Amino acid sequence: KSCMTESDLTEKSITPLGGFPNYGEITNDWVMLKGAVVGVKKRVITLRKSTRPTSKRVGTEKINLKFIDTSSKYGHGRFQTAEEKARFFGRPVPEKKTKA
Repeated sequence: KSCMTESDLTEKSITPLGGFPNYGEITNDWVMLKGAVVGVKKRVITLRKSTRPTSKRVGTEKINLKFIDTSSKYGHGRFQTAEEKARFFGRPVPEKKTKA
């Protein structure tokens, strides 16, 4: 359920801050696909083994994934985790209560 890589050792969820637009949060197991999947966002897809062996170079080369972006997909997201965002903005100052 973590999206750590060998280069990025930050423990974080695959869900970006604020969730995916028009989808929400991912709570179950997930698989990352290279390329695009046609259809609506919540479409069920079936993965199966290929009937013929892959002979093209693109299909046989090893993928070296270095970083998974989990910043917010709404607006101009720049923080990968909620802790990073809280550390940048500092601790919120509580309002002082005055006696009337």
